[in-house]
Amino acid sequence: MSTELVTPEEVARAHTDLGDVAVRTPLLGAEWLSARVGGDVRLKCENLQHAGAFKIRGAYTAVSRLTEEQRQKGVIAFSSGNHAQGVALAAQIFGIRAVVVMPTTAPAIKVDGARRLGAEVVIEGTTSVHREAKAREIAADQGLTIIPAFDDINVITGQGTCGVEILEQWPEVEAILVPCGGGGLLSGIAAYVKRVKPDCLVIGVEPEKADAMHRSLAAGELVTIESRPTIADGLMPVRPGALNFEHVRALVDDLVLVPDDAIMEAAASLMKFSKLVVEFSGAATVGALLAGAWKPEGRRTVAVLSGGNMDPARAVSLFSTAQ
Repeated sequence: MSTELVTPEEVARAHTDLGDVAVRTPLLGAEWLSARVGGDVRLKCENLQHAGAFKIRGAYTAVSRLTEEQRQKGVIAFSSGNHAQGVALAAQIFGIRAVVVMPTTAPAIKVDGARRLGAEVVIEGTTSVHREAKAREIAADQGLTIIPAFDDINVITGQGTCGVEILEQWPEVEAILVPCGGGGLLSGIAAYVKRVKPDCLVIGVEPEKADAMHRSLAAGELVTIESRPTIADGLMPVRPGALNFEHVRALVDDLVLVPDDAIMEAAASLMKFSKLVVEFSGAATVGALLAGAWKPEGRRTVAVLSGGNMDPARAVSLFSTAQ
């Protein structure tokens, strides 16, 4: 398959267009983590982004590029939670209707967040396949435009703006670890970073129980996996996006797998030592470092914390388990 990849110029333009719609999230040092894994490790805190995750970057970029007629009819998204909130927020900014299709397993904090931002929430099934089918049915019936969670050029371009900020905040960075579900954030960051700073490694991180991108890369083609429960609910698509697969195959240096127990330890440690609430999906990169799935070996390393929408009761419980 021949796919035209997002260019760094397109990502830079999207970054300018975002203006102050997205928070320029901090890049924080993590001495406790650096000492444990070796190398200077810093945290890109997208858990502090509007709506609690990086998703507003891609959602706003995609909605902003619709025609006025499309916007007036409204938009729809299918999501486990964070993309739903990103689309809801983008729609709120433009003053348009948003419908989001979420799974029965979506955390209440994400469902409530989407509703609070003005979206109409439809609950459907347990997998991305179920959600997509329902969203397409509603879109066709009501004339809504689908804003995909990851398999979309404009979404990928918007997510790449996180990479623009990382290079501006730390030009000397030598490796960036990025959580991977469908591959939107990983694709976007790689599309920018690997062209602007080719010697900087871009490493994707997937849960062991949700390794659709890893298996697809091994097979050399898109693979649909059987859904298995993982605590990283935002990284559970059973099939990567086609555009995302092509970006990852062409640009990403490595993709590593991390077990759920390491992700849980990472979220607990981030809360205890960095005073950051990071949902399990967002903590996967730190989990990979703690588990030794990827070793910095002295490199200046950024771990992207992609979201912070954790249930408060779970956060309290986690804090008590942090070592």
